[in-house]
Amino acid sequence: MTFGLFFGAGNLIFPVELGRLAGGATTTTCAGFLLTAVGIPVLGVVASAVSGSSSVHEMTSRVSVRYATAVTCLLYLTIGPAFAIPRTATVPYEIGVAPFVAAGSGTPALAVFTVLFFGATLAASLRPGRLMDWVGRYLTPLFLVLLTVLVVATLADPMPTDPARAPAPPYDRLPLVRGLLDGYNTMDALASLAFSIVIIEAIGRAGITGRRAVTRQTARSGLVAVVPLAVVYIALAHLGRTSNLVVPDATNGGTVLAGVSRHYYGVAGQVLIAGIVLVACLKTSIGLVVSCAEMFARMFLRSLSVRGWVVVFCVVSAVVANAGLTTIIAWSVPVLMFLCPLAVTTIALGLLTPWLGGRRLPHQVMTGCVAVAAVLDLVRALPVQNSLTRAVVSLADAVLPWSADGLGWVVPAVVGLAVGCLLSRRGAPRAGRGCPATR
Repeated sequence: MTFGLFFGAGNLIFPVELGRLAGGATTTTCAGFLLTAVGIPVLGVVASAVSGSSSVHEMTSRVSVRYATAVTCLLYLTIGPAFAIPRTATVPYEIGVAPFVAAGSGTPALAVFTVLFFGATLAASLRPGRLMDWVGRYLTPLFLVLLTVLVVATLADPMPTDPARAPAPPYDRLPLVRGLLDGYNTMDALASLAFSIVIIEAIGRAGITGRRAVTRQTARSGLVAVVPLAVVYIALAHLGRTSNLVVPDATNGGTVLAGVSRHYYGVAGQVLIAGIVLVACLKTSIGLVVSCAEMFARMFLRSLSVRGWVVVFCVVSAVVANAGLTTIIAWSVPVLMFLCPLAVTTIALGLLTPWLGGRRLPHQVMTGCVAVAAVLDLVRALPVQNSLTRAVVSLADAVLPWSADGLGWVVPAVVGLAVGCLLSRRGAPRAGRGCPATR
């Protein structure tokens, strides 16, 4: 279940694109990608179990209730209608529809496809029945089998390629760091904070109780999920690396997958993988719409019902999806550069719960320092730059170590944690006081 939660069909495109652009630096870049796309999400689930929290809102409430509400909203909007849900429509479009659309007809075709896709999502989300179980039990394994057949073909009958191809910018500099940042795009670091309660509840239904026992079993399930996740990502990166001559004009990982499928299995193979990706993405879309709707209905009790939020999220996602996959990815990067450091901070603080106890200051100071640095990373990653944003970036480079590499938040995180712990020891709360989560 842990593997299934973290590996959506949308995750296909990023390791493929990494391999296509990194060229000879694919191995190093992929190592960084695995750290943030596999390692951090698993740690996120473990952190939730260690901290004894029932939701991301509870985990972040140690900073403040207002911060917890704001971060929870931003997190669910990012893995929901702002980026992740629209991406579930644009990925199958790029793989299954775009290759068959005549030049100049892309925009109308995408509009029609998104209306049909989110119409199906809406219908299933309002009355899901057994659709989710059926899709998850049969079609996701079928999707993985087909993907395996495609990857095996690239190994048994390699595509013509240039193995010594130099990496394209920005992969020609610090490829390990570039891989770390690419791992943000999967959004699994954020999703781990949302999915952790699902995994922990499943462990509880299996009869395992007590924080230590639940944490131990959570770690085991994470280790089991790590292996297939890493294998799939490595295989996809290899596929992307060897595809540059077969699909020379690809614009993203979706078009690479479509071109490679056609190369090996012709139109029939491309149609088949398009169908499986479509269903897998539809399943992911339904799950995200329902989970986001339930969270917003729970957080804003006097607003819409769950069904009302489902309608809103489907309509908004359909509108955003028409921007296209490449545009969605471009604008999601700045948001992820801001949110992912905060997610990593939340995970780290959750893992440190046995040592920090109910002290709030380490949470507050560390999170505050990281938030300031993360805003600067957001500005740097904006697709459109002007004189003001360039001035902000120059200031960040002068003040923060590793800022130019997208890791300007690391030193503030360490300093913030140290300062927060020092201040909390000097002004230790009296017995019986602490954060709400420990009372």
